[in-house]
Formats: sequence, structure tokens, C-alpha cells
Amino acid sequence: MPKKRVVKLPPIDLGKETIGQRLAHYRKEKGLTQAQLAKKIGTIQAVISAYEKDKLQLSSEMVARFAKALEVSCNEIIGYKSDGKVHPHISLKFVKRIKRLEVLPLKKQKIILRLLDSLLRDAEAKEK
Repeated sequence: MPKKRVVKLPPIDLGKETIGQRLAHYRKEKGLTQAQLAKKIGTIQAVISAYEKDKLQLSSEMVARFAKALEVSCNEIIGYKSDGKVHPHISLKFVKRIKRLEVLPLKKQKIILRLLDSLLRDAEAKEK
């Protein structure tokens, strides 16, 4: 019987987050439970949990399924932006607030954004 050849690949840096942690982050960012995400993908909640805990490794098909369900790119799931750099994450607190802002009438959005700009300018001036 021929020997099985094992190729040792050099390590790659995917950032501090594991793929499972990124899956959980994107799921929470979309406001989905594991059960809701499982239904969108066509599996069960226990499988989502196993992926998020890095107990299961993603196949290319599952990367695509997660990307479609979470409305992110496959590169984002594995930790790379299109330029090859590790993807920085935006705070969930800010994302939720921006979503609330986006549903307001345009006139109210402009008022809130002007106020926010003013507060940011004041805060930056105090730091100097």
C-alpha cells in the first residue's frame, strides 16, 4: 500500500478571531438566533453551535451558505477582505443605532447627523 503523503502548509494569519467567532459575530450583527440561522441555511441549531465553537470545520459549500444567509462575502467569513487584509469589525452597538437611524425620515436623519457631528467636533477639540 502506498504511503500517504502529508504536505505541511505554512501557517496563515486570519487575525485574532476564529472562523467560528466570526460566524457568531455576523449572526449577532444581523440579529439572528442560531436556530433562525440554521433554518436559513437548511440545518439544525446544534450544527450552527458546533461551527461557532470551532468544533466543525467549514467546507467550501458551508462557507457559501453562511455567506449568503448572513449577507457577507465568503472572504469575510474566512477573515479576509478583498485586499487580503484581516477584516476589522464595527461595534454591534453602532450598527444597531445606524439601522434605527436609517428608518427615520430623511429630515430627522439630517438633524441627528448634524448633532452627532457637532458632538464629535466638541469631543475632538477637548482631546487636543
